[in-house]
Amino acid sequence: MHDWQSLDAEEREYQFNPQKSVDKPASSFQAHRTMMSRICRQSMEAHLDVKYGPGPLHGLDIFPAGPDSPVHIFFHGGYWRIQDKENFSFIARDLVASGVTVVIANYDLCPAVTLDGVTASALNAIEWCFRNIDQYGGDPHRMSVSGNSAGAHLCSMVVATDWAARGLPRDIITGAVMISGIFDPTPAMHISVNADLALTEEIIERNNTERLPPKVDCRNLVIAGGKEPWAWIDQSYRYSRHLRQHGGDPEVHILPGYHHFNIMDEYLEPSSPIARAVQAVCGAGEQR
Repeated sequence: MHDWQSLDAEEREYQFNPQKSVDKPASSFQAHRTMMSRICRQSMEAHLDVKYGPGPLHGLDIFPAGPDSPVHIFFHGGYWRIQDKENFSFIARDLVASGVTVVIANYDLCPAVTLDGVTASALNAIEWCFRNIDQYGGDPHRMSVSGNSAGAHLCSMVVATDWAARGLPRDIITGAVMISGIFDPTPAMHISVNADLALTEEIIERNNTERLPPKVDCRNLVIAGGKEPWAWIDQSYRYSRHLRQHGGDPEVHILPGYHHFNIMDEYLEPSSPIARAVQAVCGAGEQR
């Protein structure tokens, strides 16, 4: 039994509902990033709302960096139930400048679908990119991913997927940067967000990347903020231990001074640990 299971309801909510662990609304921490995202969409070359599937949220924002460039795909957080790609265009600013084509993905959200549907749509976005990103100058054989919170979980599902069974390269990505991730959905079934998620034991089993063996042999970096609740940070340690038990060698970084929401500022600081990690998995500047 994990220690969190002995917590009372109030403490469990604090530990696993990030909006309860900060003293201001989550939206207040993204105001300047929202402005930067707007600037990026207006000032950079961008192909917005490119469809990768039939659903209303099956869209990508693609910021090209030129012919044969590495590709970085980002999945946003929001506990699989809120947020939108347009709030994360800021991620493209420095990456495109360094020669990386950036794809910001939307995906199906609860409660319109279950977590199974959320994951399926994210994996479909990866497959679409492999098959089509060359039309936008990206090199499909140099794709990497990053994501925060629920988006980190989706990155871990990319790592846990048998891509060869889908007729694609087994190692479809070169690396994954997973920030402030929730990798075992079980705690979410026991807090208020489950009103939207409607998790069941069966859904959790299919999406618990602390249990699913990794299938992609790639570089993995697992990052969390030092000011996040201890039980949330513990998921990063447990997931990294799981990767090691299956022969992986993940990097793990706990960044002092950052909580669940301001940690995303690091994408806008070129020398920050997250910016360097993303550049590393992209292989920016490297030749094929």
